[in-house]
Amino acid sequence: MTPSAPPAPGRDAPAELQRFLELYAQETGGAADFEPGVPYRPTTDQLTFAARVAWRNSARCVGRSYWPALEVRDLRQVTEPEAVFRELQEHLRRAWHGGRIRSVISVFGPGVRIVNDQLIRYAGYPDGRGDPRNQSLTAQLLALGWQPPAQRGDFDVLPLAVQTDAGNQLFEWAPEDVQEVGIVHPELGDLGLKWHALPVISDMELRFAGLKFACAPFSGWYLGTEIAARNLADQDRYDRLPDLARRLGLDMSRERTLWRDTALVEMNRAVLSSFDQAGVRIEDHHSITRQFVAFEEREKAARRRVNGQWDWLIPPVSPATTPVWSHSYREDRTLTPGFFHRRRKSGCPVHGN
Repeated sequence: MTPSAPPAPGRDAPAELQRFLELYAQETGGAADFEPGVPYRPTTDQLTFAARVAWRNSARCVGRSYWPALEVRDLRQVTEPEAVFRELQEHLRRAWHGGRIRSVISVFGPGVRIVNDQLIRYAGYPDGRGDPRNQSLTAQLLALGWQPPAQRGDFDVLPLAVQTDAGNQLFEWAPEDVQEVGIVHPELGDLGLKWHALPVISDMELRFAGLKFACAPFSGWYLGTEIAARNLADQDRYDRLPDLARRLGLDMSRERTLWRDTALVEMNRAVLSSFDQAGVRIEDHHSITRQFVAFEEREKAARRRVNGQWDWLIPPVSPATTPVWSHSYREDRTLTPGFFHRRRKSGCPVHGN
């Protein structure tokens, strides 16, 4: 039996709300009525749909093929800092799923923000220890009262700062909150490196229907190149390729030996192997780009254009060997539903360097 058509949204609804309700009705068959003069408050089903479509629209994300499976936690009633932090701990537990990581977004109420750009970050110190990218964040958290370990290291987990109208409040993660993977090379053994297993982007706004949700932490799982070819390899991050090249016995006397390229591939082997051995979900750049091409085909069949930024969709390792290399994309930076970084351009909600 064919269901009756859902009621059309009121024609005096603001344009963005009108477009969203029409899209919701078209794709879900759900009711999309709007009562003029009453502030619009999305239902949980509408919020879930909006968050999933926002991921589908994310121009920089190559992992979007899983968008229909996103778990959306409607926490709009949660605004107190202590309660927010407890729910973030629960977010980490649900997303971790024993290493079988699943994508989760937690949408909090108005007036709440998270100072950290990711829930889990390593400190960066002025003397060069740690992650140089996080020196500014580390200084900010120190000013708020954080006490770093007596013996500062390269992988000190930073606390979380929850911001409300009352100010900033610091929270320390419990040891069981933070899952980490030690990096072991298949032939060389322990490299003395590690990385946290669960990326949770926490500085994005979810925008749709003319609304903004400023606290909507979004987690997925890592692409191996993010850790191996960026976080651990970039010269302004951990810069560990020279160390690995020396351990591999490579000729580093000149660039033409391509020692950097060899070390980069070996670092990627080490990261993928380590996550596999630990039983933690991770993607490689060849598999994920093939999945993305399949996602493109499904979107084409649904008569939707893929929003894309090519220089972010290609991987930083061997991009010309992946199927997205020869594809072209158009980017709409105002497309909603969408995720928008508060401090930089709209990006990928699932992965983070």
